[in-house]
Amino acid sequence: MSRIGKMPITVPAGVTVKIENNHVTVKGPKGELSRQIHKNMKLTMKDGKITVERPDDEQDNRALHGLSRTLINNMIVGVTTGFSKKLDIQGVGYRAAMKGKAINFTLGFSHPVVEEPPAGITFEVPAPNKIVIHGADKELVGDVASKLRNLRPPEPYKGKGIRYEGEYVRRKVGKAAGAKAK
Repeated sequence: MSRIGKMPITVPAGVTVKIENNHVTVKGPKGELSRQIHKNMKLTMKDGKITVERPDDEQDNRALHGLSRTLINNMIVGVTTGFSKKLDIQGVGYRAAMKGKAINFTLGFSHPVVEEPPAGITFEVPAPNKIVIHGADKELVGDVASKLRNLRPPEPYKGKGIRYEGEYVRRKVGKAAGAKAK
């Protein structure tokens, strides 16, 4: 039995969960999320707790058991507290600034890069070299953070670029100047 899959999910006050044909809809103070769960998983809601059960011990069903439970739990956490990802910008002259709801990046290109937030995502720029992405959908927050990071990924020689907060970038040694081969 999956250790994660067998744990019941507690539905907090102020959150409504609707389950119809394995289509889960969760509404809460931060928004509304819905997702289709695999047809093999059996979802039951009783006394404010959601349980996920699998039909048998086949490998596919064992894998889906914990995944399904985690997806539903992330939906509930997302509509109550939300998720956020932080990005750091490193490099001389590299910075970000808010432009309405969008972010205006200066990343060493010949033009500024403007990124609009998708529906359900908000950007925050507490400092010119820090970006915070907020949203209810964990998957969407991670996807947007990845797309912003890919505008200028950190390079290995000077470490310039956009990186996740706390990300370690392995540095390479540059060319040895003045060394003559004999």
